[in-house]
Amino acid sequence: MSQAAAFPASLQEDDVTVRPYPRRLASALTALAVCGGLAVTTDAAQAAPRQVVPYSHLVPAPVTASQSGATFTLGPAARISAAGAAAEVGQYLASVLRPATGYPLPVDTRSGHAAGITLLLSGAGPELGEEGYRLEVTGNGVTLRANKPAGLFSGVQTLRQLFPASIDSGKRQRGPWQVQGGTISDAPRFAYRGAMLDVARHFFGVDAVKRYIDQLARYKVNTLHLHLTDDQGWRIAINSWPKLATYGGSTQVGGGKGGYYTQAQYRDLVAYAQSRFITVIPEMDMPGHTNAALASYAELNCNGVAPPLYTGTEVGFSSLCTGKDITYKFLDDVIGELAALTPGPYIHIGGDEAHSTTDADYKPFIARVQQIVAAHGKKALGWHDISKAALQPGTVGQFWGTGPTDANVQAAAAKGTHYVLSPANLAYLDMKYDASTKLGQNWAGYIEVRDSYNWNPGGYLTGVNASQVDGVEAPLWTETITSTADIDYMVFPRLAGIAELGWSPASTHNWDQFKVRLGSQAPRWKAQGVNYYASPQVPWAS
Repeated sequence: MSQAAAFPASLQEDDVTVRPYPRRLASALTALAVCGGLAVTTDAAQAAPRQVVPYSHLVPAPVTASQSGATFTLGPAARISAAGAAAEVGQYLASVLRPATGYPLPVDTRSGHAAGITLLLSGAGPELGEEGYRLEVTGNGVTLRANKPAGLFSGVQTLRQLFPASIDSGKRQRGPWQVQGGTISDAPRFAYRGAMLDVARHFFGVDAVKRYIDQLARYKVNTLHLHLTDDQGWRIAINSWPKLATYGGSTQVGGGKGGYYTQAQYRDLVAYAQSRFITVIPEMDMPGHTNAALASYAELNCNGVAPPLYTGTEVGFSSLCTGKDITYKFLDDVIGELAALTPGPYIHIGGDEAHSTTDADYKPFIARVQQIVAAHGKKALGWHDISKAALQPGTVGQFWGTGPTDANVQAAAAKGTHYVLSPANLAYLDMKYDASTKLGQNWAGYIEVRDSYNWNPGGYLTGVNASQVDGVEAPLWTETITSTADIDYMVFPRLAGIAELGWSPASTHNWDQFKVRLGSQAPRWKAQGVNYYASPQVPWAS
């Protein structure tokens, strides 16, 4: 017997999934209800049964979800079927289910259905695009369908949340491993769903970034923006300018030893992200935020004198010498190496807080940098400050302001520029939750969990059409962040809400429902060892 749904039936006018995916899901995806109080089948060989996870606990909320009375139990003899291009996702699913279950979960790469979980690249429907999926759970098994492996991966994240929270433990746990029966059809609202990690103010090594990538993947985030350069440090080895990393990367905020990624390490990070269908966007901030580069090479300074390395937190005091030819040779070399290392479509050129660069110098500089990026086969993405310059077709702005109106953004949007939204007073994960938060800053205000969730990216910016909003990104600046525990505390639970804004249709947006779904994530975060902030706004599950 089906139970009624909490997810509304259709998308609102501004529910746009922008390029390269279809802009709107077919209206045939009708929402059906989800409620608790479900019958649970038992496994006599296991411990006493526990209540299955209802579909109403999923984050992000799916487009449609319909529960049935059936329950599937994953047993020790279960197999995963994933043939052809689905095999990699099948191996990933097995790898995340094995530790807690202790089951072998062999992956069968031949065509057909398994006695367990089947992943198919057929039968999903064109309305689901490249990242959407259809999940069907019966008493006999789980079938996950998608058009592309990225869609299967999205569906796998949903399936993981339908198992008991202890499935996320890295050590063997007691079952039973049951999943509520029913059907889910789901696809993203926006094509760009991102998070930014600042590794320049404080450096984070490969393992820490991989951990963050895994956390992002759980909530269907598909873009990791790495802020690789700033006044305080240069974090990527550039073969043609080696002192950028060896000297410019030798310190960080507060005077620590800093660090940098070798090109092999960076490639490893990019490949790891790709295996989780996350695109890495490297940022080289310019013309400001460049003291680490200026300190490394005297010839990049207008006066030919290298400044000392910087370990403070002020901004706006540094600038590349926009009138020197060597500046553009430097940029061509660096962007060329970054482009060769990065398979994704974008190079982030920064462009923010260039207070030491006059507008007369800034505008032609941004125009020239875009040409360099294009010459290396990439598109430029920059903080919305670049909107005052002439932007090439395909250049994307990233809005970080604290209000919805910006004249330069409106003018650029009128000429066709698209934007990714990261309003500092809503989406910056380094802002304190409240006055008692020990980490973070408050220049953009305090951002409690409800604040970070209660806004609509598709209708936020004045003069920017919903079709010009490519998506959302949650940046984490690290002036005060020094450990993975610090990252956890500032990121969770706010990231989950921003991820939902990027994935779920606006018709599902409801704080009172979301806070309950968010609260249900707590046992999972505990199983994962996530040091989350237990906001008093959320009814946390035990």
